Amino acid sequence: MRRLLSVLVSLSLLFGTGLQPVRAALVSTEAALAGAPLPPRVDATLQRADVQARLQQLGVSPELARQRIARLSDAELARLDQLPAGAGVIEVVGLVFIVLIILELVGVTDIFTRI
Repeated sequence: MRRLLSVLVSLSLLFGTGLQPVRAALVSTEAALAGAPLPPRVDATLQRADVQARLQQLGVSPELARQRIARLSDAELARLDQLPAGAGVIEVVGLVFIVLIILELVGVTDIFTRI
């Protein structure tokens, strides 16, 4: 019974997770080295003094942030305003908790014996 449950849990984790498609495209050396210009809205935000001060507090140079944003695709830049910061934290914590419960039920771990 324990082996069957282990196999079922393994298969559900393997096939139940959302697999993301992979994108690949050819990029010329010039395009990779030069980078695309930033949209005016993003460039204006990065030039604000409060944004630069916060980047410095976090240990990121404004030039490095500018380079990383320049590497984003047009689709990623379009979604930039829609993505909340720290999204998915609750889902990750919930998934870890479910995995711990399953491992406890299968008998692999003894995490919840002290509770």
